[in-house]
Amino acid sequence: MLVVVFVVGVLTSIIVPAISGVRREALSVSCQANLRQLHAGIEAYRSSLKGLLPMCDFLPASTPDGPVGGLVEVLEKTIGRDCECWYCAADDDIDGSIAAGTSYIYLPGLLRYTPQVQIQVAGLMFASQGESLTERQRERRRRDAEAKLVGQLYERDSRAFALLTDSQDRHKIGSRVPRNALYIDGSVGILREADEGDEP
Repeated sequence: MLVVVFVVGVLTSIIVPAISGVRREALSVSCQANLRQLHAGIEAYRSSLKGLLPMCDFLPASTPDGPVGGLVEVLEKTIGRDCECWYCAADDDIDGSIAAGTSYIYLPGLLRYTPQVQIQVAGLMFASQGESLTERQRERRRRDAEAKLVGQLYERDSRAFALLTDSQDRHKIGSRVPRNALYIDGSVGILREADEGDEP
């Protein structure tokens, strides 16, 4: 009886980690499939606007009436708000993600606020002060300028910045808990943090 219990214990100690590893890998693969689907939506948007990236907040704003803004709103004609692809399969903060409308962070929405981009945009907007533009036309011009400048950052090196990443570290691999990332060329993989010394 003791030998049977010992054998069962050994087998359990071998099988349980293997099963949890398979489950983590399955969640990561599902997340990567979501990112590929979102890339198709971004590319459809870009093809309608001469290759410009969507310029929106990096995450939708959570309001009592639901999420507002962000990539979820920009792509709603291509990818519905109710599409499961907006949520990472490993998301354990589902209440927070539902409030935000997505599990993913849109990096161009952050890059647009870098000094490198905003100084050039401010110069362009200053140069156009003499033109009679409505507020809406000015905002459109600002967004288009941001989209062009952020797009140039991606054109220099398609792997320097991700387009989308998990909004939290979700996919355990050994002692690391990495994020999945989508790049502008459509490739998907693990986002490497700069301090790891690895290229993305």
